[in-house]
This record gives sequence, C-alpha cells and structure tokens, in this order.
Amino acid sequence: MTDLAAKTCVPCRGGIPPLAGDELTDLHSQLGTNWTIVEDHHLRREYEFPDFVSALAFTNQVGALAEDEGHHPDIHLAWGRVAVEIWTHKIDGLTESDFVLAAKIERAYGA
Repeated sequence: MTDLAAKTCVPCRGGIPPLAGDELTDLHSQLGTNWTIVEDHHLRREYEFPDFVSALAFTNQVGALAEDEGHHPDIHLAWGRVAVEIWTHKIDGLTESDFVLAAKIERAYGA
C-alpha cells in the first residue's frame, strides 16, 4: 500500500478500458484486504468510529484529500460509520488512480 499511497492520481481522459484480470488483482493485493472490489467495477470500504463527530471528521478529511487529488469518491456518512466507493466515471470502471486514492484514504485512517 505504501507505494500506491505515494503516487498521485492521474486524470482519466476516457478512451481506455477499465482494469481487469491480473492488473486488477495485483493492485488490489497492494491495497490490502479491507477494500472490496465490487463486480470488477468499483472499490468499497466501510470504516467504523465511536461516534458521529469522529465519522464526520474523517468524512471531511477524505473530502479534502479527494479534492487535493482531483479524484472524488462517493462518501456515505452515518452515525459511527463512513463508507467510501471509488471508481473512474469516465470509463465506468477502475483505473490505477482509484487504487491510489484508496491507499491515501487508508493511510489517513491510520494516521
């Protein structure tokens, strides 16, 4: 995960196929087992917190990180829980940048 978190998200201009097969498996193994690949289309992870305020603070942290990277996930906030879903909308699937953002979010959670 460290290598992924050190990279920068690269804007997708479209016209490329989404990741599949071994590329998808390799990047997922670098990310770790907390993230799930859903239908080879998007990444999903749910984080738990002791209260709403902590979950909201993490949501804001993820939002700031996403804005810095120019790559914006879907963030779902609930009491004591934040779910994050990431994919590249231009190609309706996954790119390396999705895994980079996930690794950065994972690093922020551990910080």
